[in-house]
This record gives sequence, structure tokens and C-alpha cells, in this order.
Amino acid sequence: MSPSTPGTLAAPTAPTAPTAPTAPDGPDTPATPASRTPRTPRTRLTPAAVVGAALRLLDEEGLETVTTRAVADRLGVRMNTVLWHVKTKRRLLELMADGVAATIAYDDLPEDPAERARELIRRYRRSLLAHRDGAALVTGTYAAEPHTLRFADSVIGALTEHTGSVETAARTCFALIYFTLGLTQEEQAQADADPARLAEAVSSGRYPALFAARAALTRETFPDRFEDGVRRILG
Repeated sequence: MSPSTPGTLAAPTAPTAPTAPTAPDGPDTPATPASRTPRTPRTRLTPAAVVGAALRLLDEEGLETVTTRAVADRLGVRMNTVLWHVKTKRRLLELMADGVAATIAYDDLPEDPAERARELIRRYRRSLLAHRDGAALVTGTYAAEPHTLRFADSVIGALTEHTGSVETAARTCFALIYFTLGLTQEEQAQADADPARLAEAVSSGRYPALFAARAALTRETFPDRFEDGVRRILG
């Protein structure tokens, strides 16, 4: 029953159905007093919006700055609102990694299966390079998400057609992806590397093999090393 004045009983009223819980959404703003003009309804926050904000933060400030709190600050919401949509930081990173894979295009791929696999790995590398610390982000995640799965399926399909063996295709896929992640992570971390430093360090005579190979080790660019590595893996 509704509240009544002292000494009187209130008339019975129909019970009100409980309101179902809803996800927090939009920027956190104070309630509007009834005497004021109502605000425009807030835009509902989605997991895609959270991931998009996290990727923009990654590009602008680097992987170390990506936290659920930092993403919440960027969106103008409470951290619990972000966690409602992504649950944990690890889950956020997985969704971000899948967002990177979402940019891989599948049009105009070569008919030859070996060349198709080669081109897919090239596009994978470009997707990593498109984001600051992109390779470091993807490394260590277990993103069993649609875009990541589509990429892996496409590579293994091409490699199976090329080798005639699903097991060989799976292992070759691992080799290609691990090589690409490692090399690209090095490339993104060594933007200011000084080749002369290596040459000076090995010139003492204590490292004869490195001294002999110093030109080969410093001459090639990362794209050259990538193409050479993929060629060696695919044969």
C-alpha cells in the first residue's frame, strides 16, 4: 500500500511490476529536476563503442595506457559502465585484437593457394602496423572472435589446399603468425634503432660470426625481412 497520513489508511493500489535491470549507458549525468526541460536521451553505449574508444586510446598513447579506467574517462562514463560491456581488461584486449583483424580485406586474393596464404599474411601484417603497438596488443591474446577466426580459417584453408595436409597447414599457419607477430613487434618497438650501435658492439673481435654478418644484419629493412621469412616458411 502507498504511504498514508497519520491515523488514516491508504486505499489499496495495484502492485507495480518490477523494472528489469538495464546496462549502464551513455555519459553519467545528474538527474534532471522535474521543473527543467528534460535532457535529450543519452546515446546507448555498446561494446563496439567501448572497443573503438580503446583502439583510439591505443593509437594516441600506446598499449601501456590502455586500462578500463582510461577508456571510461575517454567515454565520460564510470569504470563500472565499461566493465558491464567488456567484463575484464583481458576481455577488452581480446576484443581490441579482434578489432584489428576486422580491417583485413578478403577481396582480390590470388587463386594460387600458396600465393593466397602469402597475401593474407601480408594483409595481417598491415593490420598490425595500422595501430600503434598493434603487434604487442595481439600477442598473448586468445581472441576466439569472428574476425580473428575468419582470418585463421582463410589461411589454413589456403595452406591445406597448398600442402594437401590439414596438420601441416595448421603448423605452418602457427609459424607464419608467430613470425609475423614477433617481427612486427620488433619493428614497432625499434623505430629509433641505431644500426651503427650494433656494428660498434661487434667490432671488438669477441663476436666473430656477428662481425662477419654485420652488413647482412643491418642492411635489410623490416619489410625485406618479412618477405624473406615468409618465403622461407612457405618454401
